[in-house]
Amino acid sequence: MESEKKPILEARNLRKEFGGLVAVEDVSISIHEHSLHSIIGPNGAGKTTLFNMISGVLRPTRGDVIFKGRNITHLPVHRIAHEGIGRSFQITNIFPTLTVLENIRLSAQAMGKENLSFFKSADSLKQYVAKAEEIIDLVGLNGKEPTLALNLSHGEKRKLEIAIMLASDPSLLLLDEPTAGMSSEQVPALLEIIKKIRALGTKTIVLVEHRMDMVMSISDRITVMHLGNVLAEGTPYEISNTQSVQDAYLGALYGDITNKKEA
Repeated sequence: MESEKKPILEARNLRKEFGGLVAVEDVSISIHEHSLHSIIGPNGAGKTTLFNMISGVLRPTRGDVIFKGRNITHLPVHRIAHEGIGRSFQITNIFPTLTVLENIRLSAQAMGKENLSFFKSADSLKQYVAKAEEIIDLVGLNGKEPTLALNLSHGEKRKLEIAIMLASDPSLLLLDEPTAGMSSEQVPALLEIIKKIRALGTKTIVLVEHRMDMVMSISDRITVMHLGNVLAEGTPYEISNTQSVQDAYLGALYGDITNKKEA
């Protein structure tokens, strides 16, 4: 049961002001361990600002971020990564002049004992190479190991970014618009990767995504943000049946979801 799962992440009354603009206003969210929790809302709702505060990119004006029972609000980005939080961005964040294998291996290496030994041969770091190859198989980049990242297609770069994040072995993955810039034909492959990660049973995923069919099909819970506030939270079934959400964001387009069986 969802209620029996303990929270791995809590945002407590997070607020972010940019001068006179309040981008996020006293938002509180609890993310259950090993769940897939999506955050949706129209442009300007505060979704990415919330992600930036959770991952340490932005310091909140007020409020706290609690991860595994520890207050991480004021930790720098690299320390938050070492705590076990991985973050993807709307714009791909990779080393373009390194190969696919090198990108992933270095990410794994950075979290291990050899984290400062970037100039050792790959042969001396066999455990990291093996881990990289395992992740390459998971994200479907087989055969692309020697390819420079800059020569990958946009969809392949998104896969690589997720692979780099997985290589650091985070327990919590923050995916910010992972399908941004992707064609409709490329989305199913990325969706399958997310499903595979979820099937591992060891990861918690927080997803910001604008493709509502995708969100409704894979989420355990959904938080709807509007104008910097939490408008509603619940299962996909509950969210699709909330009139205020339909009025503010979903509209009648997703009314057919109300006929689907609640997971």
